[in-house]
Amino acid sequence: MRIGINTRLFVKGKMDGIAWYSYEIIRRLVQNHPEDEFVFFFDRQPDPYFIFGQNIKPVVVKPQARHPFLWILFFEIGIKRALKKEKIDVFLSTDGWLCLNTDIKTVNVIHDINFEHFPLMSPPLYRAYYKYFFPKFAHKADILATVSNFSRQDIICHYNVDNKKVVVAPNAAAEDFHEISPEEKSATRQQYSNGFPYFIFVGTANKRKNIVNILLSFERFRKKGFVAKLVFAGMQKYWDKEMKQTLQSMQYKQDVIFTGYVSTTEINRLLSSAAALLYPSIFEGFGVPILEAFACSTPVITSNCSAMPEVAGNAAIKVNPLNIKEICIAMEKILQDETLRLSLIELGKNRLSTFSWDKSADILWNQICKLYQK
Repeated sequence: MRIGINTRLFVKGKMDGIAWYSYEIIRRLVQNHPEDEFVFFFDRQPDPYFIFGQNIKPVVVKPQARHPFLWILFFEIGIKRALKKEKIDVFLSTDGWLCLNTDIKTVNVIHDINFEHFPLMSPPLYRAYYKYFFPKFAHKADILATVSNFSRQDIICHYNVDNKKVVVAPNAAAEDFHEISPEEKSATRQQYSNGFPYFIFVGTANKRKNIVNILLSFERFRKKGFVAKLVFAGMQKYWDKEMKQTLQSMQYKQDVIFTGYVSTTEINRLLSSAAALLYPSIFEGFGVPILEAFACSTPVITSNCSAMPEVAGNAAIKVNPLNIKEICIAMEKILQDETLRLSLIELGKNRLSTFSWDKSADILWNQICKLYQK
């Protein structure tokens, strides 16, 4: 079988969550099926790091797909030609984008459709592209995969897709995440919070991540006399005026720490050393930081909506993300109730075993084989 794969997100040093999902899944497909041929379609000269098998043929497709107009040219002209030239049997895209103008059988992974729920979070041109093309991508795919049952139902309902063709292939925690030693934890707290306990948010902060209510909850928590810090691990590039004004108006803004971009290794240190992951997002198609915290033996406070209860199970404190008092009480419990904290850590370890990159790769491979055999 000759499988074409959209690998345009494989850009070393610029990998986001969807790119890492793609990497973990595709690497396993290639290594587990050496008898098959894989053609990787890049939009630039690939780094050798991503050619992780002898059964890979890298192909550069132009133009670089980094803008809505270029996305159209890349997929509808470049990918169309490449699929035909390379005699592809099945095309796999793990980032949601497809070529609409081809008869090649396709497996597509749409992680979530947050832009349907929060349209104003995207620039106008991007928003117009997503809302026009993603319903078409969903219907075009012969098999449509997503990362949670919540996202599955969301996509089916919004796009009126046949539920028989939609499968779930979840995320998992990267192998890089693990608990560090007590000495390393102490050193990390000393480095980032002057030795004080801290709550941590991981990810690129935007409105959907509920930043304003996280800040207000922490402010309430500090005003009640509890001593801790709040660490944001990740970029601030999507902070809007409301978020900035909320921070500036805080009495305890000096206790809010921003790391900026940090490596996966450093995020592992920060998560392992935290009192808890504070992740009361308003909407998530999955919520990978929850699993990463479980892997680091760190308690989790997350939301009781969208995909987060599905990921966390009974291993986290789940709160209404719009209720500042409720979030604050959860933070208090983490610092005051050692029995609860240890229980959450143990439950998190058990919950982590539910999610496996190997299982998800097998799910997608089985769908590829079904299409090939039709």
